[in-house]
Amino acid sequence: MSAPAPYARVKAWLKNGLARGRWPAGRPMPSEADLVARFGVSRMTVNRALRELQSEGLVTRSQGRGTFAAPLHRVAARLTIRDLHEEIEAGGHVHRARVHRARAEPAPAAVAARLGLAAGGRAFHTVIVHSRDGVPLQCEDRWVNPAAAPDYLGVDFTRTTPTHYLLEVAPFWKAQYGIEAGVPTALEARLLGIGAREPCLVVTRRTEDHQRPITLARLVHPGSRYTIEGGFAP
Repeated sequence: MSAPAPYARVKAWLKNGLARGRWPAGRPMPSEADLVARFGVSRMTVNRALRELQSEGLVTRSQGRGTFAAPLHRVAARLTIRDLHEEIEAGGHVHRARVHRARAEPAPAAVAARLGLAAGGRAFHTVIVHSRDGVPLQCEDRWVNPAAAPDYLGVDFTRTTPTHYLLEVAPFWKAQYGIEAGVPTALEARLLGIGAREPCLVVTRRTEDHQRPITLARLVHPGSRYTIEGGFAP
């Protein structure tokens, strides 16, 4: 087997350090000069490694200031995890949240397995409906690993969202997500005020830090009220 390219060695060393938390979010990374001296490579080689890390959302770069570890919630396969509150208010609308459940309870077997808990292990469970201008837009059914966010149930989720809170106290390193068309459960239909067979956009998302899973969420949006929008320019 051939040896990895010089830029790949530099990139792998930096990526491994980020994964281990060697450089917390916002902290400066080694300078290009430091990396050139450490690996005995050209500045062009170092620059390529840093550019690739930047394109993957792992670092930010500022002309004249250097390279910095990016906030971990940006490491999401280019699908940014955006707080629904921000999304609603960015469109000039009013966000409201109503908490229907917030308690510790035994996690179902499938949930416990995905959160790294023993069968029957207790987890934090919240069910929250987010509204835009008074119209229910999302039913958020979330399970949280207590070891990752021990104070989760003490938060007032009418004033902040679970997403915002967890990004502050338990920033994630890895995320898995799925997006599909589906129908709501009976409870989701009732909370959202929609028919039992109304098409919905269903997003499932699981995050974890360097050591353990953090949260598993099911986000259900009525198809008639919610669209995913984006844009592209060359």
